[in-house]
Amino acid sequence: MSELKPPTPTPTPGDTYKGWLFKWTNYIKGYQRRWFVLSNGLLSYYRTQAEMGHTCRGTINLATANIVVEDSCNFVISNGGAQTYHLKASSEVERQRWITALELAKAKAVDMQAGSDDSGDDCPGVSPAPGQGGGCRNSEIQSTLRTLSSKVEDLTTCNDLIVKHGSALQRSLSELEGLRVGGDMGEKIRQVTERATLFRITSNAMINACRDFLSLAQSHSKRWQKALQTEREQRIRLEETLEQLAKQHNHLERAFRGATVLPPSFSNPALGSKGGAPGKGDASDEDDDNEFFDAMEDPAEFITVPADPKYHRRSGSNISGISSETGTDDQSFDELSLASNPESPQPLELEPVRQRRTRIPDKPNYYLNLWSIMKNCIGKELSKIPMPVNFNEPLSMLQRLSEDLEYYEILDKAAKCHNSLEQMCYVAAFTVSSYSTTVHRTGKPFNPLLGETFELDRVRECGYRSLCEQVSHHPPAAAHHAFSEKGWTLRQEIALASKFRGKYLSIMPLGSIQCLFDKSNNHYSWKKVTTTVHNIIVGKLWIDQSGEIDVVNHKTGDRCHLKFAPYSYFSRDVPRKVTGVVTDKDGKAHYVLSGTWDEKMEFSRIMQSSKGENGTEGKQRTVYQTLKAKEIWRKNPLPEGAENMYYFSSLALTLNEHEEGVAPTDSRRRPDQRLMEEGRWDEANAEKQRLEEKQRTARREREREAVKAASSPEEAITEDSINDSPLKTHAQETGTTASEVSDETDTEDSPPHTPVASPYGPSLFPLLSVHPDSYQALWFEKVDDSVSGETLHVYKGGYWEAKEQGSWDVCPDIF
Repeated sequence: MSELKPPTPTPTPGDTYKGWLFKWTNYIKGYQRRWFVLSNGLLSYYRTQAEMGHTCRGTINLATANIVVEDSCNFVISNGGAQTYHLKASSEVERQRWITALELAKAKAVDMQAGSDDSGDDCPGVSPAPGQGGGCRNSEIQSTLRTLSSKVEDLTTCNDLIVKHGSALQRSLSELEGLRVGGDMGEKIRQVTERATLFRITSNAMINACRDFLSLAQSHSKRWQKALQTEREQRIRLEETLEQLAKQHNHLERAFRGATVLPPSFSNPALGSKGGAPGKGDASDEDDDNEFFDAMEDPAEFITVPADPKYHRRSGSNISGISSETGTDDQSFDELSLASNPESPQPLELEPVRQRRTRIPDKPNYYLNLWSIMKNCIGKELSKIPMPVNFNEPLSMLQRLSEDLEYYEILDKAAKCHNSLEQMCYVAAFTVSSYSTTVHRTGKPFNPLLGETFELDRVRECGYRSLCEQVSHHPPAAAHHAFSEKGWTLRQEIALASKFRGKYLSIMPLGSIQCLFDKSNNHYSWKKVTTTVHNIIVGKLWIDQSGEIDVVNHKTGDRCHLKFAPYSYFSRDVPRKVTGVVTDKDGKAHYVLSGTWDEKMEFSRIMQSSKGENGTEGKQRTVYQTLKAKEIWRKNPLPEGAENMYYFSSLALTLNEHEEGVAPTDSRRRPDQRLMEEGRWDEANAEKQRLEEKQRTARREREREAVKAASSPEEAITEDSINDSPLKTHAQETGTTASEVSDETDTEDSPPHTPVASPYGPSLFPLLSVHPDSYQALWFEKVDDSVSGETLHVYKGGYWEAKEQGSWDVCPDIF
């Protein structure tokens, strides 16, 4: 888990391995994220990377350590009881990378200990520095080679002598056999004895030379094996580096051809996204009083295993009833699409792209007692609670809605897909990516005023345009429409239901999101999951997403079921985990998706499925055999200093930037929001109250007009008749006016509630509730979608034409 490619560990020069892991601390704080460094057979960890220069939190020697794998993500390192590290990686792949690195480091540490006693070291106990690689090691190798060469020459000489003396001995023995018993017998025996003695001496010399050679070779074999292993590892690192450089070059080339800004997905993503929720670390080095939300951990509905290697060789097969992609296992889909798609952008003359801002004023450090505001609000709808700007962030809900387009490139790739099941994987990844910006964003966005709009024109940079409008104020609802030159349209209508429960706040989005692709006419729809904000009163705020999403292709019947696992204190899974399965209209599974909503998503092709053993609750889990997982989305890094800028992403920093030609109702022109961004919070609070009162006045006027229009002359309810009714008597007793009865809690943060049964009879309130507001959205109209069967506001056109003409006469004065 590295800062370069989180959470992948990063090999560095000098056999050093660095990366993020989750370390168990205690039952109070659970797992905490720590920076681990593996170097020279020692595994050390720090709270942050900045601590590497001065504070090490712990070190364990791998030479005497035991490495045990517990499950898909967890492993334990122990040196016999004195030190034990319970660690967790973000995925099985990352865990295996760490295990491999640790095993190699352990083997090297053991070899180094054994090699320290060797007598053949010319430079004992000193590892050559990268710049001294030739010196000590080369002289040692040259000396060893010279010694071995001399031993080989000795062996050659001994071999020649043995051959010579052996031949002479053989001749003497032959002559001895041919002699008769006589006077020459003694002389011949003496010659044979001399030659036998010379043969024995030469053989002994040969044996001694062989022994010396063997001893010398054995004494250096370990050193040579170690050197060979080092060379192999360096070669592997070079190959991985070259592969990464080739991919970056490919994406740079495509970005240049498209005359667009390079997508930031290949920058170094910082893993700051893990800090909001409980992670893993030491009890001794954490000071935050986190309060954890324990959710019931549901057993996994399926597990995945690597597919049989035979599937990787069948590049021409048509398994699972869809076009095969096994022949392109080592090449990303978007690379293939761009290479083969005749509509891929060709090199064009580059146009200058507007430089967007990269910073906003730092967030002021103003103290405010949250409990003094919230203690009287328990059990109420969140929208009924008037909030000061101290709890806001300087963006409106419309701008937050536009942030869903942060990873528009996923839909660009989906538009190029020729297979609907592959396209479904990209659409599902896009639904998950929209939550990545929320991991640290605990500030509340400004509730839009009725009629407020927000445009996001990124045609030149990214090829899309987006428009949001607040189309209703009771219930509050916003409509969003975005279309791209790459062939997709995104539209959504979102309303929020929320409940404050003292310890946590639950936000339930209502409404649906739809995505349409021009080429294939595929029509997708889905809904959002529940967002929970924990530690509202005491402790550090942190956000969790939980629930299930069904992404449906209404044209083909394909479906993707995504499950956002809620955080559980007792879970051994990676926090913020998301899993999903893509099935066709017959329910047959074709792809598996996995990852986390704050970091990345991967997808794998299913080659075979079978029923496995029963789970913890008796449910039978499905076992999927899959190909190698491919990364489909990764979170962009936060800009430098984001913690002082409300944890805004690079896109969010530009949303409230001044822009010429936008509508007078655009969120950028909202004065209280602008004052808050500039750090003038007291003025922002006063301006917010003025806008709320202005909105109340406009709403009352619309209600009066609606009542008058709906009433017959005999039933007309005038202001005099209201003043003479029991309603006024009750209002006088309670100190309110008639208009305040239904309006006393209607603020910009609190839309009017649904009328309840009246104790004064059914004659008055039905008229007020039948036509409570005559407002009609300016750029959207409510339609029944025949494809999805849902009713939602759809963009009816006219906005961009009005912008080109500079004609905003139809826009109301809301600010």
